[in-house]
Amino acid sequence: MSDLPPFGAEEELLLVDPASGAPRGRSGAVRDEASGDLDGEMRTEQVETATAPHHTAEDLAADLRRRRREARDAAQASGVDVAGLATSPVAPETEAASAANTEGRYGRIAERFGPIATAQLTSGQHVHVEVSSPEEGVGVLDRIGPWLPVLRALAANSPGWQGRDTGYASYRSVVWSRWPSAGPTRVFGSLAAYDAAVEAMLATDTVLDEAMVYFDARLSRELGTVEVRVTDVALEVDDAVLVAVLSRALVATAARAHRRGEERPTAPIEALRLAHWRAARWGLTADLVDPRGGGTAPARDVLAALRAHVAEALDEAGDGDRAADGCARLLAEGTGSERQRAAARSSGNDDTDLAAVVHDARERFL
Repeated sequence: MSDLPPFGAEEELLLVDPASGAPRGRSGAVRDEASGDLDGEMRTEQVETATAPHHTAEDLAADLRRRRREARDAAQASGVDVAGLATSPVAPETEAASAANTEGRYGRIAERFGPIATAQLTSGQHVHVEVSSPEEGVGVLDRIGPWLPVLRALAANSPGWQGRDTGYASYRSVVWSRWPSAGPTRVFGSLAAYDAAVEAMLATDTVLDEAMVYFDARLSRELGTVEVRVTDVALEVDDAVLVAVLSRALVATAARAHRRGEERPTAPIEALRLAHWRAARWGLTADLVDPRGGGTAPARDVLAALRAHVAEALDEAGDGDRAADGCARLLAEGTGSERQRAAARSSGNDDTDLAAVVHDARERFL
């Protein structure tokens, strides 16, 4: 077994009507039926799973499949189904506010943020990677920032919004960016500077608590991890595992650079925001911002650069071939967004058959 840290993943999943494909607000009933642990989200059309920490990609994949299967069984027992869709292709049939979770903390968030919260029908994947200390965690955050737009691009799985194709690869990213506490972060330089930034945010009396500090990657103090939060939930389990192994390799590579005292990147936050926007807009179908120089380069070349950057960690974990094959598959078959569009085109009706997109997602779920 390698010395790489354990990692795990959380997935936010969409509850859908088996016939129409429309979102269904049945999270309470689904959670009551669940044999394992399912959490609720801001919207009642969603549930969330979380794996245990694992050392190998194979164990993580098995855990993801098991939890997806449990979620599906509970959903179907409640008269709905579940899919790995980061936004709903089919427009919701209920008003956003009426489908919001108004209990407890979520209710307080909905009251404060209004439509930003109640319309937030988006689903992400969060990868947790263990770090040895919060100080090391901040050193990691400072170094992985320029590569996070690449993860966003390869994980893009949300072209649809309110019943139409937006033209974006990850429209979830656009909707999520409405939160005032969301997005990329500057280089902090120290744990003290990170803590000071969080305290300054809390002092504004805008976010309710530290859990609402929605950085693209952040410290999870309770779990002792760096939490990479930038990606859409995956259409298929293999996509989710690819995101997870690349995230762990990025964190492990950055942790080693931190321990060696290597310099932190100097990319300005303004440029990072634009790199994220490009990734959300086009996914892998256009040039990406290259973290090695700040200009743009073909997506194929930037994916190769990412794998080269983390090659030592990937090889140590035995994930080198998995990462290479996964990136090659995405370049050949398209991201989740491109597969959603292909499902609409191949339905035999027209290229806007959004119920067919949901049906295809349900087929790919496990």
